[in-house]
Amino acid sequence: MSQQGYVATPPYSQAQPGMGGYPAGFGSSPAQPLYGHYGGQPQSFPAPPTGKATFLWSLIPPVKSSVLAFHPTGRILSFGKCVTRALHCGMVCVSGQFGGQMAGPGMAGPFQGGAAHMSGPPQKKLDPDSIPSTTQVTEDDQAKRGGQVYTTNLRGQVPPLVTTDFTVQDQGNASPRFMRCTTYSFPCTADLAKQCQVPLGAIIKPFATVPKNETPLYVVNHGETGPIRCNRCKAYMCPYMQFIDGGRRYQCGFCNCVNDVPAFYFQHLDHMGRRVDLYKRPELSLGSYEFEATLDYCKNNKPASPPAYIFMIDVSYANIKSGLVRLICEELKTLLDNLPREDGAESSTVKVGFVTYNKILHFYNVKSALAQPQMMVVSDTAEMFVPLLDGFLVNFQESRAVINNLLDQIPDMFADTNESETVFAPVIQAGVEALKTAECSGKLFIFHSSIPTAEAPGKLKNRDDKKLINTEKEKTLFQPQKGVYEQLSQDCVSQGCSVDLFLFPSQYVDLATMGDVPTHTGGSIFKYSNFQMDGQHFLSELRKDVKKAIGFDAIMRVRTSTGFRATNFFGAIHMNNTTDVEMAAVDCDKAVTVEFKHDDKLSEETGALMQCALLYTTVSGQRRLRIHNLSLNCSAQLSELYKSCETDALINFFAKSAYRAMLNQPLKTVREILVNQTAHMLACYRKNCASPSAASQLILPDAMKVFPVYLNSLMKTGPLVGSAELSTDDRAHQRLITMAMGVEDTQLLLYPRLVPLHNMDVASDVVPAPVRCSEERLTDAGMFLLENGRSLFLWLGQACPPELVQRVFNVPSFAHVPADLSSLPVLDNPQSKKLRSIIDSLLDQRPSAMKLLIVKQKDRSELLFRQHLVEDKGLHGGASYMDFLCYVHCEIRQVLT
Repeated sequence: MSQQGYVATPPYSQAQPGMGGYPAGFGSSPAQPLYGHYGGQPQSFPAPPTGKATFLWSLIPPVKSSVLAFHPTGRILSFGKCVTRALHCGMVCVSGQFGGQMAGPGMAGPFQGGAAHMSGPPQKKLDPDSIPSTTQVTEDDQAKRGGQVYTTNLRGQVPPLVTTDFTVQDQGNASPRFMRCTTYSFPCTADLAKQCQVPLGAIIKPFATVPKNETPLYVVNHGETGPIRCNRCKAYMCPYMQFIDGGRRYQCGFCNCVNDVPAFYFQHLDHMGRRVDLYKRPELSLGSYEFEATLDYCKNNKPASPPAYIFMIDVSYANIKSGLVRLICEELKTLLDNLPREDGAESSTVKVGFVTYNKILHFYNVKSALAQPQMMVVSDTAEMFVPLLDGFLVNFQESRAVINNLLDQIPDMFADTNESETVFAPVIQAGVEALKTAECSGKLFIFHSSIPTAEAPGKLKNRDDKKLINTEKEKTLFQPQKGVYEQLSQDCVSQGCSVDLFLFPSQYVDLATMGDVPTHTGGSIFKYSNFQMDGQHFLSELRKDVKKAIGFDAIMRVRTSTGFRATNFFGAIHMNNTTDVEMAAVDCDKAVTVEFKHDDKLSEETGALMQCALLYTTVSGQRRLRIHNLSLNCSAQLSELYKSCETDALINFFAKSAYRAMLNQPLKTVREILVNQTAHMLACYRKNCASPSAASQLILPDAMKVFPVYLNSLMKTGPLVGSAELSTDDRAHQRLITMAMGVEDTQLLLYPRLVPLHNMDVASDVVPAPVRCSEERLTDAGMFLLENGRSLFLWLGQACPPELVQRVFNVPSFAHVPADLSSLPVLDNPQSKKLRSIIDSLLDQRPSAMKLLIVKQKDRSELLFRQHLVEDKGLHGGASYMDFLCYVHCEIRQVLT
């Protein structure tokens, strides 16, 4: 047992319904064909059973009807009496609200123009309040499930939304903070899965932050024998193992193999057939826990060493002149006190090293015994080696004086440099070699500003070509250059070397290629297009990044029970084979999205089980296994699948699938696939689960009623929009960072929070409820905060009351607020305090350190703000939410006919 004192107190001291006792014996049947989640021919649908959770939205009432009765399965919302038919696509539209710019099938992909000419008398305007609202859905879930304790003892229960505040009590399934699924009820057969086209997936965040009021993961130590696992499928001991034969053997819940219980692990069974020590053993009663790993789990059977952080600073002319190098050196003096450490440890065991570079590399000996740091220069970047072994990677506390001395000297040492060319690949190679020599894993923090043009491996040239946008060849802009960087990624992963790249470009740097190594090593990419304005923002992000909870040299395997398996993985990962997910590092913000496919029939009785096992090295150099288990329901009824869907997890899956697909297919095709699959999912629901109704009504499953607004928002994101006005590097950046996001982050990115602040109750701790993300919600007399996890805007209406402006900005009126303000003055009044506390708590919750932009109504900067109003028409192309719903409705009708 672990030394942490695992005590059998509630919830462990009483039996838990639905736990243990997963009956064995999976029914086997002929293997079903695999299905794809993209495109496909329209399905033929059987007759519908009656369904439940339905959101029924009458897009257009039947012609001449003015009064509509309530439908038994949901709500009908009527939008006026007269309709006009856009004959070329068979779609029913109401004119007035739509701008007539609607592409039909056969046009240049969704929303690329193409007028649907409409005639007839003017119609009533559609009421935007009556279409499904994301803010209403999140508010309802918070009201229903907020503040509650979510116990994980039931198989297949759908957790609260990611936007809801709740406390998790682990009673046998992993917390939704660690694992969320696209649906919590898998279809029993591949045919059903193919028919509904709902992707079956899980988004796994192995290192998700556990709130202070929840129990941290218990660590189990089984001594020299190591963790107990199934002889056949190698699944680790967990609540889904069934003990039999008086406790002497157990049957694996994943593969049904019967295994002997090791003598030291034997325990008697009670009258229910459960071990009497069930609630004293985390691995038998909890969904998530850790095992201490034995030497068998270490490289070359040697104990792991604590990791190292290497700071690599580009000291070319631009970075010296801008003051960036001086800023970094000043910050590192205090930042290194915050290196990650084990809970309860007095100091960090992470070692540090320093490199500066332009066309050549400079390594520094900062051994504590030295009076002055020593520099070693490597000018041959083609054959990279580390010129010193002893004194390069050191303990910061011991070498503090020498390191501070070095950090004081670096800006002055290069003050007169004229060198503007830089290398990049050799810098990463140097870091890998240093970690290899020290026999440890670690992270490189690279601070870089320009495209690497110096003669060296990995030299890049400008390949940014706006003429490729909206052509077959646009995808090449996002494909990394092969060769050197591909090999570097493999070298990094095999050494457990993760790369975090801080970029300060003034022009194109080919981020698609430069970001390739960070993306495949569990690293992060930070981009600051205007360093002079972004200095504080950069420092905040650097501080967050260095402090993060993190594991190194990680390998993850997802095992499943019989009948289905993991087939596809998206994330900041590297894969040498089809099953092992390799991550040089994995931090608390990184998620891996996994897709599952059937290879047999699933049983309603036994459900679907999955186990994520992550082997990693802790920041103190201990090898551990982190286990997350989850059990889902299986059903032959499609209505059960739709009822158990999770829109936020689904959109995470769709975003990552689309962003991967855009490397191989034209954007137009990717957008068409997204709409096609959405239409198939919703058409299948309508045909199989909803009560019969008029074709003019759009019927949405209750759990997916806001899916269209998220999908439309995804199609308007920079990577998928195909506009020459957006920089290629910015588009590549958003694509790469989204691939590693968890469910919370994609939800917020695709549907930002727009919070009205002009009426806030300063006496209350409560943050005002967000409103819909549309220009219609803004008022001239208002003040609104908008955030999406990456950007933070404070929008000020022209008629904002002078007293509010005075209290927040310390100026007499709207006209006096400076246009380039990027922070709020600290004032001693309730409004100022409340607003700053709201912003501080947001910055605390989000993985990125968002930079505040203050936007005045009708200023130029307002364009940047408006592109986040996702219910409106896109600035760079893309339909409004209302238009998109009509378009999807048209597509659903086509599938059904």
